[in-house]
Amino acid sequence: MNARTIALELLDAVLAGRHLLDEALESDKRLAALEPRDRAFARLLAATVLRRLGQLDDLIGRCLDRPLPARSRRVMDVLRLGAVQLLFLDTPPHAAISATVDLVKGGPLNGFAKLVNAVLRRLDREGRAWAAAQDAGRLNTPDWLWRSWCAAYGKDTARAIAEAHLHEAPVDITAMGDPAFWAERLQAELLPTGSLRRAAGGDVTALPGFAEGAWWVQDMAAAIPARLLGEVAGKRVADLCAAPGGKALQLAAAGALVTAVDRSARRLERVRQNLDRLKLEADMVAADVAAWRPESPFDAVLLDAPCTATGTLRRHPDGLRLKGPGDVAALADQQAALLRAALEMLKPGGTLVYCVCSLEPEEGVAQVERLLAAGAVERLPVRPEEVGGLAELLTPAGDLRTLPCHMAELGGMDGFYAARLVRAATA
Repeated sequence: MNARTIALELLDAVLAGRHLLDEALESDKRLAALEPRDRAFARLLAATVLRRLGQLDDLIGRCLDRPLPARSRRVMDVLRLGAVQLLFLDTPPHAAISATVDLVKGGPLNGFAKLVNAVLRRLDREGRAWAAAQDAGRLNTPDWLWRSWCAAYGKDTARAIAEAHLHEAPVDITAMGDPAFWAERLQAELLPTGSLRRAAGGDVTALPGFAEGAWWVQDMAAAIPARLLGEVAGKRVADLCAAPGGKALQLAAAGALVTAVDRSARRLERVRQNLDRLKLEADMVAADVAAWRPESPFDAVLLDAPCTATGTLRRHPDGLRLKGPGDVAALADQQAALLRAALEMLKPGGTLVYCVCSLEPEEGVAQVERLLAAGAVERLPVRPEEVGGLAELLTPAGDLRTLPCHMAELGGMDGFYAARLVRAATA
């Protein structure tokens, strides 16, 4: 098993098996036998194919007299892997072509070896010019997402979002202590919101301070919602749908008495491991948030609701291929139920921050407006100084609305929506 063979299996797991890329990576035992460099290359290959799938299929289609039959979908994946190496990963042409042809030799796909070789050689000759003339952002964005973003943000912003997804996201870090000190130690850039940023790549666990629990990886946009709760030291705070745990770490580091609730005991174990590494504490509850209730109400609640995660497609390009408009509707119903549950856990006058890493209005502002209309809460607008002075991250109503194209000159950010609400006091 080499990196390209593993990448081919990963593509099959995502595109045919409908599995998340990260889940496929974790469950494939063969990856453990690869050198770290080969593991990283296998993931890079698969992720870049998923990121550039529309472009790749358009380019490959120009080299075929007729589409490949459905039963030959694995050959199409082989062609995608070869094309992505030639055109987007700067792999030397001889290595990219010969290694890709080897994927079909000597097995049931051996009869396609000449076809694969011919297509890749033509792409080596003509594909770069073709790719330069493509509308890359539009080609790689499913129609339903393109329509949604155009309606919500306008065509120009939709295009900027789509183009932001063409590039691998940088590594953002939240430091326990002095961010400026750790920016220097980690050779990172200190961002206006206090997060640190490094270029993607490398083993983050080998960086200074990781083993000692001085910091953790967390996108700069994902780090904002927990800060909107303000001063939490000594307060009882619930982090609902807590895994993977970055926000629970923030709250515990700020001195809150944190109860982290998530329905997945396995994912909570990872949160526990990170808490232990950072020498922080939180109560862990494996339960369905919609049904679970605390013995007494919390001072504050952070609900990071399950969503389509269309704001994190830079990091998880498999979402481009696995999500559909039906997921938005189904998750919106779930989010409404979780919001009602969160309110029941909150004391009168307490603060609720609702957030989703989705770009779809149905999962964000529509949920909050419905709650406001019912009179159960009041909006507490977020001020620019709470987000590093970046007023462009706020809506006119005072909610957080980050987009992948924000701060593009520094590498962008995940797309997040968050609203800060105060539960109405009882009479």
